[in-house]
Amino acid sequence: TPSPAARNFTLNFTLTNLRYTADLTDPSSRRFLSTVKVTNHYVDSLLQSSSIGSVYTGCKLMRFRSGTHRDHTGIDAVCSYQTDANLAKFNREKVYHELSTMTDGVTKLGHYSLDNNSLCVDG
Repeated sequence: TPSPAARNFTLNFTLTNLRYTADLTDPSSRRFLSTVKVTNHYVDSLLQSSSIGSVYTGCKLMRFRSGTHRDHTGIDAVCSYQTDANLAKFNREKVYHELSTMTDGVTKLGHYSLDNNSLCVDG
């Protein structure tokens, strides 16, 4: 049997209690590195608990971006999972609804607050 193939999906959301600053654009800054570490921890925990948890292989934060308010920071990530003929097809709507539920209606991600209109899962 062929080995599972890696597939990607994008995950975007906005944190409303993380002020966007220039050091979030510098991948070598302490703030960038610590924010990536914390954010990845929360996102990994959610996705490992979702319907794709058994095939989820991780997310790579691609960038932080300025939000609509100065205290908001947008996050863009590319996430991966393994798939093959024996696995169900990735269902982005199902994953979106699961993440919405697990984040209290897209309001909380660990100690971060979320813009409840910002979550996007794109397969």
